[in-house]
Amino acid sequence: MLILTLGYAVLAIAVILVCTAATSLYLAQKQLDAVADAAALAAADGFELSIVGGEPVATLTDARVRREADAMVESIGERAHLVAATSPDGVSARVTVAGQWHPPIVTIFVPDGVALESTATSRTALR
Repeated sequence: MLILTLGYAVLAIAVILVCTAATSLYLAQKQLDAVADAAALAAADGFELSIVGGEPVATLTDARVRREADAMVESIGERAHLVAATSPDGVSARVTVAGQWHPPIVTIFVPDGVALESTATSRTALR
């Protein structure tokens, strides 16, 4: 009976450790998603406004998107870094950030951590 109880205790501890690691990984990915979303939103607001045919036109450039996204990632992304920031069509900003996740309790199985990446796209408000 003692062996069976110890077996179940070891199994329960293993399940708790796996669930803790999975939850931590999920939250790390969601935090990285939030950083990417915020950087894309800030980058989409870095447009240059011009008047074409009597109508205001907002235009994004890769340089301005990169500058705005970099500033946002530096201010809020403690463990995130900017990988790419472009404007594929001149009215939207596409930002990719990356980070590293390390298990909270048992790190011997993943000593280098897991690379995470998130991409977000945001369009300018004036279109």
